[in-house]
Amino acid sequence: MPGFAPPVVDERTALTAYLAHQRRALRVTAHGLTDEQARTTAPAGDLSIGGLIKHAARCEAFWTDLVLRRQGGPQRKADESDDDEFRLAPDETLAWALAAHAEAAERTDAVIAAVPDLGQAVPVPRGLPWFPAEVEEWSVRWVLLHLIEETARHGGHADIIRESIDGATLYPLLAAAEAWPDPWFRPWEPER
Repeated sequence: MPGFAPPVVDERTALTAYLAHQRRALRVTAHGLTDEQARTTAPAGDLSIGGLIKHAARCEAFWTDLVLRRQGGPQRKADESDDDEFRLAPDETLAWALAAHAEAAERTDAVIAAVPDLGQAVPVPRGLPWFPAEVEEWSVRWVLLHLIEETARHGGHADIIRESIDGATLYPLLAAAEAWPDPWFRPWEPER
């Protein structure tokens, strides 16, 4: 059914289906936007749809590397700003951010599919104040739940930003992006 995660038969399917559903909701906020619109920030902040999609891609890559027990590239230090992660750089486009997000999602899905036990330990990175010092490890299950949480939170940010750009909301955007055959919402159309 359009707009909902599909029925699930087991825990792994539930977690991956809900992650895919939240990814889709985040990505559809970019439907029909220009690069300039994708850089539009929230009225009281620096978040943009393009930046949120870029950040979501980097988050998935980071957590997938942790599941694989490898660190992907240099990590931000506690006193460094993460502002650049939440906006598109001048040489980055919305198409690039969407492609990076799709690639990260595909990699995450492949890694999770190969994990035999969702209870498998994932070591907690050390030396950063946002990771609890008293916790030695999480499980792959916990990582998936965190990715769902992170993607949903930023999807909500993107919803608000998108509505402030042109009034578009989730279901009309989904109906337009996916060409729903009998939408119960009027599909979004660009303003003339």
